[in-house]
Amino acid sequence: MKDLSRRMDGAIDALKKDFAGLRTGRASTALLEPIMVEAYGASMPITQVGTITVPESRMLAVQVWDRSMVGAVEKAIRESGLGLNPSPDGQLVRVPIPALSEERRKELVKIAGKYSEQAKVAVRNVRRDGMEALKKMEKDGDISQDEMHSAGDDIQKLTDKHIKSIDDVSAQKDEEIMQV
Repeated sequence: MKDLSRRMDGAIDALKKDFAGLRTGRASTALLEPIMVEAYGASMPITQVGTITVPESRMLAVQVWDRSMVGAVEKAIRESGLGLNPSPDGQLVRVPIPALSEERRKELVKIAGKYSEQAKVAVRNVRRDGMEALKKMEKDGDISQDEMHSAGDDIQKLTDKHIKSIDDVSAQKDEEIMQV
């Protein structure tokens, strides 16, 4: 049960990470963290070429450590598909966060819905694995039918709890996105 719970918690943690990258009206360092930069002949995360900060609520700043990487960081942010327009300032790349239109907000809510559905599928897969393990144990004679049904009910309760948690996190994110 502990292993199943840990795996279900992992699905929720992954969902929260995905949500952190979704844009809301305010700036967050998690927005830029998934961006990969072409640096020194390899593709590396933006966090390995500079420091991301939030100097004000609608602005991100990337302090690039190597002056020669400023152009590559700017290009990576511009081409990330996040709709951001960075502007270099010496070794600092400023990234203003524009206000979201109503249409873009609705689009982001749909994307958030897809993320939460993926997390629910992951939780259900963990439940399926647990139920299969129980059936195998019962078949092998390790546990009785009553123990199998009792443990099955426990797994279902655990699944329901995690699905509700996903719904709560998702509703909170939707509200955050739609907030003007």
